[in-house]
Amino acid sequence: MTQKITFDRALIEKYDRPGPRYTSYPTAPQFHQAFAMDDYRAAAKASNAAEMPKDLSVYIHIPFCKSLCYYCACNKIITHKTERAVEYLEYLKREIAMQAALFDRSRKLTQLHLGGGTPTYLTSEQLEDLMDTLRSSFNMDESDNHEFSLEVDPRTVAPAQIHQLRALGFNRLSFGVQDFDEAVQKAVNRLQSEEQTRDLVLAAREAQFRSISVDLIYGLPLQTVESFDATLSKIIEMRPDRIAAYSYAHLPELVRAQKLIRPQDMPPPERKLELLELTIARLTAAGYVYIGMDHFALPDDELAIARENGTLQRNFQGYSTHADCDLIGIGVSSIGKVHNTYSQSVKELSQYYARIDADLLPIMRGYTLSEDDQLRREVILDLMCQERIDFARFEERYGIDFRSYFADALEQLAEPVADGLVAIHDDEVVLLPEGKLMLRNVAMAFDAYLGAKQKGNFSRTV
Repeated sequence: MTQKITFDRALIEKYDRPGPRYTSYPTAPQFHQAFAMDDYRAAAKASNAAEMPKDLSVYIHIPFCKSLCYYCACNKIITHKTERAVEYLEYLKREIAMQAALFDRSRKLTQLHLGGGTPTYLTSEQLEDLMDTLRSSFNMDESDNHEFSLEVDPRTVAPAQIHQLRALGFNRLSFGVQDFDEAVQKAVNRLQSEEQTRDLVLAAREAQFRSISVDLIYGLPLQTVESFDATLSKIIEMRPDRIAAYSYAHLPELVRAQKLIRPQDMPPPERKLELLELTIARLTAAGYVYIGMDHFALPDDELAIARENGTLQRNFQGYSTHADCDLIGIGVSSIGKVHNTYSQSVKELSQYYARIDADLLPIMRGYTLSEDDQLRREVILDLMCQERIDFARFEERYGIDFRSYFADALEQLAEPVADGLVAIHDDEVVLLPEGKLMLRNVAMAFDAYLGAKQKGNFSRTV
């Protein structure tokens, strides 16, 4: 895959419209409450009975935060009452036991991710207790080839705790930074010093974490090209293995916390494109490989290697090298992917506790994929990860004539083809350098649920 990225402001403005991020297909708005616990159990049983059962992946949601970041749209609970985490941990341990009982012990757990909220809201002792429960319940891959990661709020941990996390088996860290500019930090209620982050990155290097990632957000209130350029310079100097630069979606009518952001502080729409162009230019000039969407990685990072050799994958956590697992979601609001189904747990803590107390899995809704869904999911994932769609692969696997089956999709690509975003050849669809930033728009042509069937609101594609 070529690394070249073309930034055409007029084309980007033309295609910048709401669209899915395709961490799943069909996307979460298609999930429904008719999907129940019995459907999930059946999916787990079918996954165990597969000719070659997949490895297991676990996502655990820790919803607690000590302070409110005004931009955040995640499912979170703001509290200084740390005893609430003690109670939640006990329920997590009970759900872990319930979930583990559904999957054959022979299947290895090779991927683990703790998200939030703030996973480091839990103390080192609580995290150790959680990891002990996972090890006693699942067949954990104890080699360092596993992908055990967690999100870290640099304001909540000290460098010594980073070494403790490594000793627990975590080998990947993601540090939330967003922006180092003090005015921007005050506008979003997230005061965090550059020194805090730098000290933790150094500690992670000393502890020999295999991958260190930093999250940034562009389009926040009071951001300017000059201020964000300064933040990028500081991040580049720290040299994390991966950088995720997310576009801020300001939706105060949907996200209550965002109403606390002053409207007059929001940058004009053209500023976001200036910040995106700056980010791509600075990071690629510094040697980072553009993985796709919002992600950048150093050339020797596993993501960049997977992108180069064609093994890159994508799941609910974004781009990955271990995505082709059965994903077990644990905790309030968590999402799973088991066999040919998706499932999501209840979003309210009280409901979560009530379900566990009744010895019921906390599943609230889900979705069972049809054969057409599975086909389209693979097509979209190939485009998102490999930047091409090989017709023969799908014709052989699904017994279709690709051009006939996807005639409507190929017709929808006529305008992107004319604009030089994508090329359609006799045997493949190929994303062009001009289309890299409009990848989601190209993928949308293969989505059967957009248009008249569309549900939900999506962020803008660029």
